[in-house]
Amino acid sequence: MKISYSALHCLTNFSFLRGASHAEQLVARAIELGYSAIAITDECSVSGMVRAHMASVDTKIKLLIGAEFAVHDAPGVDRLILIATDRDGYGDLSELITLARSRA
Repeated sequence: MKISYSALHCLTNFSFLRGASHAEQLVARAIELGYSAIAITDECSVSGMVRAHMASVDTKIKLLIGAEFAVHDAPGVDRLILIATDRDGYGDLSELITLARSRA
């Protein structure tokens, strides 16, 4: 029995001082390891998604679009990972990123 694996929290080098790999490198490695999906969840950003998308075209891997947000006022929670499930979710995620960055 083959067990599928999906990485649901990956930071690219667009998450300064936290992520080291280029988005296309993460996708390529996930494909090598046989992952069924990978979520690119940079810090308050979807900057790595275009490169990840280009690397995933014509492959079997499912690319998930997400972002990581720092949470400062919730006890016991320091980070929140959000993954869009559809086009509307992507729009909502982009809107939240814009709002968060405008308030930073």
